[in-house]
Amino acid sequence: MLLAVVASGYLVRLLPFALPMALVQIALGAVIAQFSDHAVTLDPELFFLLFLPPLLFLDGWRIPNDVLYRDRRLILSLAFGLVIFTVAGAGHLVHWMIPAIPLPVAFALAAIVSPTDPVAVGSILSRAAIPRRLMHILQGESLLNDASGLVCLRFAVAAALTGVFSPADASLTFLWVAVVGLSIGVVFVGLVALFQRWMSRRFGEALGAPILLSLLMPFGAYLVAEEAHASGILAAVAAGVAMSYVELSGRALAITRTQRAAVWNAVQFTLNGAMFVLLGEQLPAILAGAVGTVRESGHVEERWLAVYAVALMFGLWTLRFVWVWVSFWLTLAWSRRYGVVTKRPPSRIVAATTVAGVRGTVTLAGVMTLPLSTHAGTPFPARDLTIFLAASVILLSLAGASVLLPWLLKGVELPHEREDHKKEDKAKRDAAASAILAVQAARARIQDEIKDADISAHAAARVIDLYQKRIDDVTHWGDVRQLRKADEAEKAFRIVGLRAERDFVFGIARSGLISDASARRLVREIDLSEARYQ
Repeated sequence: MLLAVVASGYLVRLLPFALPMALVQIALGAVIAQFSDHAVTLDPELFFLLFLPPLLFLDGWRIPNDVLYRDRRLILSLAFGLVIFTVAGAGHLVHWMIPAIPLPVAFALAAIVSPTDPVAVGSILSRAAIPRRLMHILQGESLLNDASGLVCLRFAVAAALTGVFSPADASLTFLWVAVVGLSIGVVFVGLVALFQRWMSRRFGEALGAPILLSLLMPFGAYLVAEEAHASGILAAVAAGVAMSYVELSGRALAITRTQRAAVWNAVQFTLNGAMFVLLGEQLPAILAGAVGTVRESGHVEERWLAVYAVALMFGLWTLRFVWVWVSFWLTLAWSRRYGVVTKRPPSRIVAATTVAGVRGTVTLAGVMTLPLSTHAGTPFPARDLTIFLAASVILLSLAGASVLLPWLLKGVELPHEREDHKKEDKAKRDAAASAILAVQAARARIQDEIKDADISAHAAARVIDLYQKRIDDVTHWGDVRQLRKADEAEKAFRIVGLRAERDFVFGIARSGLISDASARRLVREIDLSEARYQ
């Protein structure tokens, strides 16, 4: 699986056309299942534990919190209201289209294909020129709607097994699952951060330990929430959001933050890829099972499988389009009521929001939890067909988004984040002014330490000139776009110079003019400098 993830990174660059890496990884997984006897059998509980907590934690950690708060009404509407709307609409559609699937089972299928997947959403959005605010809304939705979809799945399966459904019990359970899950995630990270801070003050900070602790946090929050019969998924998301606030304390060492970011990037790439390879490995067996069950619907030709899958996908898109359009309209009306002037989004943005709601491996893992038999001992109705339809929705949503999103967004003028840029520029200027004051205040102390006034004065002047240049640059380029162009040009020149430095260091190291240890230290300094501009 890991070799397939590595190969996908190169294959996606060799293809003559743009294709999401997720689809390449799914194809490689299917190849592994066809030509190897080492395919992995998906254990849903183990999958949820190993893959989801770290990925959801990282997404919650890195998504801008101000976006979550600013667009909270729209995000909550998509994450919870849209899921229930989809369960009702798609459930009746599936039962009407395929009478062999009982209505409770159809609701279960609709529940598990209703939430979008944060990993799949990220895979698609990273390759599309989508407005930043819309991207964050879609990410926020995908972080929260897994819990609502899985709760709906739980009650639909219970109704299929027992024939009983209680709206009151479902509402109370959902309230417990959501509120307790979110609370556990926040409290867990807060307690761990306090403990780590106390340990660091008492014994000092051990390099590497905070990184390992950050990797363990999402698993801890997830397991505690599951033990409390709450949503471990929401606990992991809430833990990530809480971690972003902990990060703002600025107590972690700079080297810790740098190394931790590198570790988490590697974890994210590895787990994302392994999830889609695992999905591809399941497809051949799913298709074989569905072909054997499709005759239950009254049709004798396997091509009806494709008809069912496409019809379900279009039904999901239609339901999502209607809900997104109404949600945008209500959000605009709410904003105008409180005097906030907001432009109505173009119809193509509404369509892009609809298509960008892709499904992923969470959907497959959820549908694989369907029981094998009912309480009466009979086989669970149309289980293989239900699993096939869920897997088909994943593939069609990924393929549809990769093809339609660039077309829908072509020519759409993306708004410049001018207000954010102005705030960034002001922050740069004020931070530089604060740094100059700190250098001036520390000049006497450092001069006493090195016992040389001339060297101290010269060094302080060099540092002050560096920060003064930053202030002058922000002031000189009054127009935000001009400043951005100047920054890009300077970055390009700096990267050229840094790469020349590194090549020279490697050259003299190969010639034996400096030791390997010295070369590694010099190259690390250059690498860290270059990383700032990537």
